[in-house]
Amino acid sequence: MDRIKRSVEFSLVILILVLGTLGIVFSVKAYPKIFKTKIILESEINVQPEEAIIINFSEPMIPESVVSGLKIIPDIEVNYQWQGSNRKLIITPAIYWSPEETYQLKAEKARNIMFIESDIELSFETMSYPRVENFIPARGEKDVIIDIEDPIKAIFDKPLNDFQVKFAIDPSSELVYQLTSKNTEVEMLSKDSLERGRKYGIKVYIKYKKEENYREIYETFFETKPLPPDQWDKDFTVRLEQAKKFTEPQVKEGKYIDINVKSQVMTIFQDGEILDTFLISSGKRGMDTPQGTYQIHNKHPRPWSKKYGLYMPYWMAFTGSGLYGIHELPEWPSGYKEGTNHLGIPVSHGCVRLGVGPAERIYNWAEIGIPVIIHN
Repeated sequence: MDRIKRSVEFSLVILILVLGTLGIVFSVKAYPKIFKTKIILESEINVQPEEAIIINFSEPMIPESVVSGLKIIPDIEVNYQWQGSNRKLIITPAIYWSPEETYQLKAEKARNIMFIESDIELSFETMSYPRVENFIPARGEKDVIIDIEDPIKAIFDKPLNDFQVKFAIDPSSELVYQLTSKNTEVEMLSKDSLERGRKYGIKVYIKYKKEENYREIYETFFETKPLPPDQWDKDFTVRLEQAKKFTEPQVKEGKYIDINVKSQVMTIFQDGEILDTFLISSGKRGMDTPQGTYQIHNKHPRPWSKKYGLYMPYWMAFTGSGLYGIHELPEWPSGYKEGTNHLGIPVSHGCVRLGVGPAERIYNWAEIGIPVIIHN
Protein backbone atom coordinates (compact mmCIF):
# COMPACT_ATOMS: atom_id res chain seq x y z
CA MET A 1 0.00 0.00 0.00
CA ASP A 2 2.80 2.42 0.90
CA ARG A 3 4.55 1.52 -2.33
CA ILE A 4 1.44 2.44 -4.37
CA LYS A 5 1.07 5.73 -2.47
CA ARG A 6 4.71 6.69 -3.13
CA SER A 7 4.27 5.80 -6.80
CA VAL A 8 1.25 8.10 -7.13
CA GLU A 9 3.02 10.93 -5.34
CA PHE A 10 6.02 10.56 -7.63
CA SER A 11 3.80 10.63 -10.69
CA LEU A 12 2.11 13.83 -9.45
CA VAL A 13 5.48 15.47 -8.89
CA ILE A 14 6.58 14.55 -12.43
CA LEU A 15 3.29 15.89 -13.83
CA ILE A 16 3.66 19.16 -11.95
CA LEU A 17 7.21 19.55 -13.17
CA VAL A 18 6.19 18.84 -16.76
CA LEU A 19 3.27 21.27 -16.60
CA GLY A 20 5.47 23.89 -15.00
CA THR A 21 8.05 23.51 -17.71
CA LEU A 22 5.39 23.78 -20.40
CA GLY A 23 4.01 26.89 -18.71
CA ILE A 24 7.38 28.54 -18.68
CA VAL A 25 7.90 27.70 -22.35
CA PHE A 26 4.44 29.07 -23.21
CA SER A 27 5.12 32.27 -21.27
CA VAL A 28 8.43 32.78 -23.01
CA LYS A 29 6.81 32.28 -26.40
CA ALA A 30 3.74 34.40 -25.63
CA TYR A 31 5.62 37.31 -24.04
CA PRO A 32 6.79 38.97 -27.30
CA LYS A 33 3.36 38.57 -28.87
CA ILE A 34 1.57 40.13 -25.93
CA PHE A 35 3.83 43.17 -25.84
CA LYS A 36 4.48 43.47 -29.59
CA THR A 37 4.19 47.09 -30.77
CA LYS A 38 1.67 48.09 -33.42
CA ILE A 39 2.94 51.00 -35.52
CA ILE A 40 0.57 53.28 -37.48
CA LEU A 41 1.29 56.35 -39.61
CA GLU A 42 -1.51 58.94 -39.34
CA SER A 43 -1.16 60.50 -42.83
CA GLU A 44 -0.08 58.51 -45.86
CA ILE A 45 -1.22 60.64 -48.82
CA ASN A 46 -1.44 64.31 -49.80
CA VAL A 47 0.93 65.41 -47.04
CA GLN A 48 1.51 69.17 -47.15
CA PRO A 49 5.10 70.47 -47.55
CA GLU A 50 5.36 71.72 -43.97
CA GLU A 51 2.99 69.25 -42.34
CA ALA A 52 4.19 67.14 -39.39
CA ILE A 53 4.24 63.36 -39.82
CA ILE A 54 2.88 61.47 -36.80
CA ILE A 55 3.75 57.85 -35.96
CA ASN A 56 1.56 56.22 -33.31
CA PHE A 57 2.91 53.27 -31.26
CA SER A 58 0.66 50.93 -29.30
CA GLU A 59 3.30 50.66 -26.54
CA PRO A 60 5.58 53.27 -24.95
CA MET A 61 8.86 53.28 -26.84
CA ILE A 62 12.49 53.81 -25.90
CA PRO A 63 13.04 57.02 -27.95
CA GLU A 64 16.74 56.53 -28.62
CA SER A 65 16.15 53.06 -30.07
CA VAL A 66 13.74 54.57 -32.60
CA VAL A 67 15.30 57.81 -33.79
CA SER A 68 18.92 56.65 -33.76
CA GLY A 69 18.23 54.06 -36.42
CA LEU A 70 15.40 55.79 -38.31
CA LYS A 71 16.19 56.47 -41.95
CA ILE A 72 14.11 58.76 -44.16
CA ILE A 73 14.43 58.14 -47.89
CA PRO A 74 15.02 60.46 -49.75
CA ASP A 75 17.25 61.94 -47.09
CA ILE A 76 15.92 65.09 -45.46
CA GLU A 77 16.69 67.02 -42.28
CA VAL A 78 13.90 66.68 -39.71
CA ASN A 79 13.05 67.45 -36.09
CA TYR A 80 11.66 64.86 -33.64
CA GLN A 81 9.25 65.34 -30.77
CA TRP A 82 7.79 62.65 -28.49
CA GLN A 83 4.36 62.90 -26.87
CA GLY A 84 1.86 60.67 -25.11
CA SER A 85 4.32 58.88 -22.82
CA ASN A 86 6.53 58.08 -25.82
CA ARG A 87 3.64 56.54 -27.75
CA LYS A 88 3.55 59.31 -30.38
CA LEU A 89 6.49 60.47 -32.51
CA ILE A 90 6.04 63.78 -34.36
CA ILE A 91 8.41 64.31 -37.30
CA THR A 92 8.61 67.83 -38.72
CA PRO A 93 10.70 68.77 -41.78
CA ALA A 94 13.40 71.32 -41.00
CA ILE A 95 12.38 73.19 -44.19
CA TYR A 96 9.74 71.31 -46.24
CA TRP A 97 8.81 67.97 -47.75
CA SER A 98 9.26 68.12 -51.52
CA PRO A 99 5.93 68.06 -53.38
CA GLU A 100 5.10 64.99 -55.46
CA GLU A 101 7.56 62.78 -53.57
CA THR A 102 7.21 59.40 -51.87
CA TYR A 103 9.12 59.20 -48.58
CA GLN A 104 10.02 55.96 -46.80
CA LEU A 105 10.59 55.62 -43.04
CA LYS A 106 12.72 52.63 -42.04
CA ALA A 107 14.24 51.47 -38.74
CA GLU A 108 15.37 48.11 -37.35
CA LYS A 109 15.08 46.86 -33.78
CA ALA A 110 13.14 49.77 -32.35
CA ARG A 111 12.38 48.74 -28.74
CA ASN A 112 9.45 49.41 -26.48
CA ILE A 113 9.81 49.67 -22.70
CA MET A 114 9.31 45.89 -22.43
CA PHE A 115 12.43 45.57 -24.65
CA ILE A 116 10.42 43.93 -27.43
CA GLU A 117 11.96 44.81 -30.78
CA SER A 118 10.03 45.90 -33.88
CA ASP A 119 11.07 46.96 -37.35
CA ILE A 120 9.59 50.15 -38.80
CA GLU A 121 8.74 50.30 -42.50
CA LEU A 122 6.31 53.06 -43.45
CA SER A 123 5.80 55.44 -46.38
CA PHE A 124 3.82 58.53 -47.30
CA GLU A 125 3.21 60.68 -50.38
CA THR A 126 3.33 64.46 -50.44
CA MET A 127 0.82 66.70 -52.18
CA SER A 128 1.02 67.16 -55.94
CA TYR A 129 1.75 70.42 -57.71
CA PRO A 130 -1.25 72.30 -59.10
CA ARG A 131 -2.00 71.10 -62.62
CA VAL A 132 -3.11 73.16 -65.62
CA GLU A 133 -6.74 72.12 -65.96
CA ASN A 134 -7.55 74.36 -68.91
CA PHE A 135 -5.70 76.83 -71.10
CA ILE A 136 -7.02 79.63 -73.28
CA PRO A 137 -6.37 79.73 -76.22
CA ALA A 138 -6.79 75.98 -76.64
CA ARG A 139 -3.78 73.94 -77.76
CA GLY A 140 -3.37 74.33 -81.53
CA GLU A 141 -6.06 77.02 -81.84
CA LYS A 142 -5.76 79.24 -84.91
CA ASP A 143 -6.78 82.83 -85.70
CA VAL A 144 -6.28 83.90 -82.09
CA ILE A 145 -6.64 87.54 -81.06
CA ILE A 146 -5.22 88.47 -77.66
CA ASP A 147 -6.27 91.67 -75.90
CA ILE A 148 -7.09 92.89 -72.41
CA GLU A 149 -10.66 91.59 -72.72
CA ASP A 150 -9.48 88.25 -74.09
CA PRO A 151 -6.12 87.55 -72.40
CA ILE A 152 -4.15 84.34 -72.37
CA LYS A 153 -5.44 82.36 -69.41
CA ALA A 154 -4.12 79.36 -67.45
CA ILE A 155 -6.64 77.64 -65.19
CA PHE A 156 -5.30 75.36 -62.45
CA ASP A 157 -7.02 72.48 -60.64
CA LYS A 158 -6.40 73.94 -57.18
CA PRO A 159 -5.38 77.27 -55.57
CA LEU A 160 -1.86 78.56 -56.07
CA ASN A 161 -1.60 79.98 -52.54
CA ASP A 162 1.75 78.38 -51.64
CA PHE A 163 3.11 78.12 -55.17
CA GLN A 164 4.76 80.42 -57.67
CA VAL A 165 4.25 80.12 -61.43
CA LYS A 166 6.00 81.64 -64.40
CA PHE A 167 5.40 81.51 -68.14
CA ALA A 168 7.76 81.53 -71.10
CA ILE A 169 6.57 82.38 -74.61
CA ASP A 170 8.38 81.56 -77.85
CA PRO A 171 9.11 83.67 -79.85
CA SER A 172 10.19 85.59 -76.78
CA SER A 173 8.01 88.43 -75.55
CA GLU A 174 7.76 90.09 -72.14
CA LEU A 175 4.62 88.91 -70.40
CA VAL A 176 2.66 90.59 -67.64
CA TYR A 177 0.27 88.45 -65.65
CA GLN A 178 -2.04 88.55 -62.69
CA LEU A 179 -3.61 85.98 -60.38
CA THR A 180 -7.39 86.34 -60.30
CA SER A 181 -9.42 86.45 -57.10
CA LYS A 182 -10.15 82.72 -57.42
CA ASN A 183 -6.44 81.95 -56.89
CA THR A 184 -6.76 79.26 -59.54
CA GLU A 185 -6.52 81.40 -62.69
CA VAL A 186 -3.65 83.40 -64.15
CA GLU A 187 -4.31 85.94 -66.91
CA MET A 188 -1.48 87.24 -69.04
CA LEU A 189 -0.75 89.67 -71.85
CA SER A 190 2.32 90.53 -73.87
CA LYS A 191 3.68 94.02 -73.16
CA ASP A 192 4.21 94.31 -76.90
CA SER A 193 1.36 93.08 -79.07
CA LEU A 194 1.94 89.58 -80.39
CA GLU A 195 2.84 89.47 -84.05
CA ARG A 196 -0.11 88.64 -86.26
CA GLY A 197 -0.17 85.44 -88.28
CA ARG A 198 2.48 83.73 -86.15
CA LYS A 199 2.72 80.53 -84.14
CA TYR A 200 3.52 80.97 -80.44
CA GLY A 201 4.50 78.35 -77.90
CA ILE A 202 3.99 78.75 -74.15
CA LYS A 203 5.54 76.75 -71.32
CA VAL A 204 4.26 76.84 -67.74
CA TYR A 205 6.64 76.42 -64.79
CA ILE A 206 5.82 76.04 -61.10
CA LYS A 207 7.56 75.72 -57.75
CA TYR A 208 6.66 75.55 -54.08
CA LYS A 209 7.28 78.92 -52.45
CA LYS A 210 10.40 77.66 -50.61
CA GLU A 211 11.89 75.75 -53.53
CA GLU A 212 14.78 77.24 -55.47
CA ASN A 213 14.04 75.80 -58.90
CA TYR A 214 10.96 75.76 -61.10
CA ARG A 215 9.76 72.66 -62.92
CA GLU A 216 7.90 72.57 -66.23
CA ILE A 217 4.33 71.29 -65.91
CA TYR A 218 2.60 72.28 -69.17
CA GLU A 219 3.28 73.19 -72.78
CA THR A 220 0.93 74.51 -75.44
CA PHE A 221 0.84 76.55 -78.65
CA PHE A 222 -1.51 78.67 -80.75
CA GLU A 223 -1.47 80.82 -83.89
CA THR A 224 -2.44 84.47 -83.97
CA LYS A 225 -4.87 85.76 -86.55
CA PRO A 226 -3.25 87.14 -89.72
CA LEU A 227 -3.84 90.76 -90.70
CA PRO A 228 -6.40 91.43 -93.45
CA PRO A 229 -4.94 91.47 -96.96
CA ASP A 230 -3.82 94.78 -98.45
CA GLN A 231 -5.81 93.90 -101.53
CA TRP A 232 -9.07 91.97 -101.37
CA ASP A 233 -9.57 89.21 -103.91
CA LYS A 234 -11.38 90.19 -107.11
CA ASP A 235 -13.35 86.95 -106.97
CA PHE A 236 -16.31 87.89 -104.76
CA THR A 237 -16.76 84.34 -103.48
CA VAL A 238 -13.15 84.30 -102.30
CA ARG A 239 -13.55 87.81 -100.89
CA LEU A 240 -16.48 86.76 -98.72
CA GLU A 241 -14.41 83.89 -97.34
CA GLN A 242 -11.56 86.32 -96.67
CA ALA A 243 -13.97 88.52 -94.74
CA LYS A 244 -15.06 85.56 -92.62
CA LYS A 245 -11.43 84.82 -91.82
CA PHE A 246 -10.09 88.33 -91.21
CA THR A 247 -12.96 90.46 -89.90
CA GLU A 248 -12.59 91.01 -86.17
CA PRO A 249 -15.54 91.77 -83.88
CA GLN A 250 -15.61 95.27 -82.45
CA VAL A 251 -18.64 94.46 -80.31
CA LYS A 252 -18.43 91.30 -78.20
CA GLU A 253 -21.97 91.14 -76.80
CA GLY A 254 -25.24 90.97 -78.69
CA LYS A 255 -25.83 91.61 -82.39
CA TYR A 256 -24.08 94.14 -84.55
CA ILE A 257 -23.51 94.91 -88.23
CA ASP A 258 -19.96 95.45 -89.51
CA ILE A 259 -19.54 97.22 -92.87
CA ASN A 260 -16.13 97.39 -94.56
CA VAL A 261 -16.34 99.94 -97.39
CA LYS A 262 -12.87 98.98 -98.65
CA SER A 263 -13.74 95.32 -99.20
CA GLN A 264 -17.43 96.11 -99.90
CA VAL A 265 -18.48 93.40 -97.46
CA MET A 266 -21.04 93.40 -94.65
CA THR A 267 -20.43 90.98 -91.79
CA ILE A 268 -23.02 90.24 -89.14
CA PHE A 269 -21.94 89.26 -85.62
CA GLN A 270 -23.64 87.89 -82.55
CA ASP A 271 -21.80 87.70 -79.22
CA GLY A 272 -18.47 88.15 -80.99
CA GLU A 273 -19.04 85.31 -83.47
CA ILE A 274 -19.37 85.78 -87.24
CA LEU A 275 -22.73 84.59 -88.54
CA ASP A 276 -22.32 85.46 -92.23
CA THR A 277 -20.88 87.85 -94.83
CA PHE A 278 -22.58 89.64 -97.76
CA LEU A 279 -21.49 91.76 -100.70
CA ILE A 280 -22.64 95.37 -100.60
CA SER A 281 -22.47 98.50 -102.68
CA SER A 282 -21.63 101.60 -100.65
CA GLY A 283 -21.40 105.27 -101.67
CA LYS A 284 -19.39 106.22 -104.72
CA ARG A 285 -16.57 108.76 -104.58
CA GLY A 286 -17.92 112.16 -103.65
CA MET A 287 -21.02 110.59 -102.11
CA ASP A 288 -19.19 108.32 -99.68
CA THR A 289 -21.00 106.34 -97.03
CA PRO A 290 -20.18 107.98 -93.69
CA GLN A 291 -17.84 105.99 -91.48
CA GLY A 292 -18.28 105.63 -87.74
CA THR A 293 -20.42 103.91 -85.14
CA TYR A 294 -24.16 104.12 -85.65
CA GLN A 295 -27.29 102.13 -84.87
CA ILE A 296 -30.52 101.04 -86.52
CA HIS A 297 -33.00 103.87 -85.93
CA ASN A 298 -36.03 102.73 -87.93
CA LYS A 299 -37.16 100.04 -90.35
CA HIS A 300 -39.67 99.78 -93.19
CA PRO A 301 -40.23 96.81 -95.54
CA ARG A 302 -40.78 98.89 -98.72
CA PRO A 303 -40.49 102.67 -98.37
CA TRP A 304 -40.76 105.09 -101.29
CA SER A 305 -37.97 107.62 -101.88
CA LYS A 306 -39.40 110.90 -103.18
CA LYS A 307 -35.88 112.20 -103.76
CA TYR A 308 -34.96 109.45 -106.21
CA GLY A 309 -38.38 108.18 -107.26
CA LEU A 310 -37.47 104.63 -106.24
CA TYR A 311 -38.55 101.97 -103.80
CA MET A 312 -35.92 101.04 -101.19
CA PRO A 313 -36.99 97.53 -100.05
CA TYR A 314 -36.09 96.39 -96.52
CA TRP A 315 -35.00 99.85 -95.42
CA MET A 316 -33.07 100.28 -92.16
CA ALA A 317 -31.87 103.80 -91.33
CA PHE A 318 -28.54 103.92 -89.48
CA THR A 319 -28.42 107.71 -88.98
CA GLY A 320 -30.90 109.64 -86.89
CA SER A 321 -31.69 111.97 -89.80
CA GLY A 322 -32.77 109.03 -91.92
CA LEU A 323 -30.51 110.24 -94.73
CA TYR A 324 -28.45 107.04 -94.80
CA GLY A 325 -29.61 103.47 -94.49
CA ILE A 326 -29.21 99.83 -95.47
CA HIS A 327 -31.59 98.49 -98.10
CA GLU A 328 -32.07 96.07 -100.97
CA LEU A 329 -31.09 97.05 -104.52
CA PRO A 330 -33.40 99.97 -105.49
CA GLU A 331 -36.50 99.30 -107.57
CA TRP A 332 -38.45 101.38 -110.10
CA PRO A 333 -42.24 101.60 -109.83
CA SER A 334 -42.40 99.34 -112.88
CA GLY A 335 -40.70 96.59 -110.87
CA TYR A 336 -37.32 96.81 -112.56
CA LYS A 337 -34.51 96.33 -110.02
CA GLU A 338 -30.91 97.46 -110.20
CA GLY A 339 -28.61 94.66 -111.35
CA THR A 340 -26.59 92.58 -108.92
CA ASN A 341 -23.47 93.32 -110.97
CA HIS A 342 -23.09 96.52 -108.94
CA LEU A 343 -22.61 94.56 -105.71
CA GLY A 344 -18.99 94.68 -104.59
CA ILE A 345 -18.54 98.10 -106.22
CA PRO A 346 -19.21 101.48 -104.54
CA VAL A 347 -21.86 103.08 -106.77
CA SER A 348 -24.64 104.24 -104.40
CA HIS A 349 -25.39 107.80 -103.31
CA GLY A 350 -24.31 107.00 -99.75
CA CYS A 351 -26.60 104.20 -98.61
CA VAL A 352 -25.49 100.59 -98.24
CA ARG A 353 -27.14 98.31 -100.79
CA LEU A 354 -27.63 94.54 -100.38
CA GLY A 355 -28.67 91.91 -102.87
CA VAL A 356 -32.03 90.19 -103.13
CA GLY A 357 -32.28 87.65 -100.33
CA PRO A 358 -29.54 88.99 -98.04
CA ALA A 359 -31.42 92.29 -97.58
CA GLU A 360 -34.55 90.52 -96.35
CA ARG A 361 -32.51 88.26 -94.11
CA ILE A 362 -30.68 91.17 -92.47
CA TYR A 363 -33.96 93.10 -92.14
CA ASN A 364 -35.58 90.21 -90.24
CA TRP A 365 -32.48 89.57 -88.14
CA ALA A 366 -31.62 93.11 -87.04
CA GLU A 367 -33.61 94.84 -84.31
CA ILE A 368 -33.89 98.58 -83.90
CA GLY A 369 -31.04 99.80 -81.71
CA ILE A 370 -28.32 97.30 -82.70
CA PRO A 371 -24.94 98.88 -83.55
CA VAL A 372 -23.76 99.48 -87.11
CA ILE A 373 -20.00 100.06 -87.46
CA ILE A 374 -18.75 101.36 -90.81
CA HIS A 375 -15.02 101.48 -91.57
CA ASN A 376 -12.42 100.90 -94.25
